[in-house]
Amino acid sequence: MSYDHTQLILLAQQGQPQPQGSPMGGFPIVPMILMLVIFYFLLIRPQNLQRKKQKEMQDNLKSGASVVTRGGVVGTVQSVKDTTVTVRSLESKFEVEKHAIERVTSDKSDLKTDNK
Repeated sequence: MSYDHTQLILLAQQGQPQPQGSPMGGFPIVPMILMLVIFYFLLIRPQNLQRKKQKEMQDNLKSGASVVTRGGVVGTVQSVKDTTVTVRSLESKFEVEKHAIERVTSDKSDLKTDNK
């Protein structure tokens, strides 16, 4: 029985085991997990820490504290309720939600911004 070249090649290929594919279709999972870990530490965790710090500041507001609202109004806290704060700014007195308080200032130097 004589074989020509193409039949020998086919026989040789059939004798070799075929490589098995991974269940994910060859998609590398380790780099994906590494990327998720990096995203967590660079994006998600710092934002959660900042949100926690902001909530703590808003929960610890007291009368007499100098504050700046998110709208940029500078004033002094007159009273604190469950969800709102009464702020006095010059001759105006208004009530805002606690989440509208951006920061508590300790003195007038905290209010200045650098205009370079």
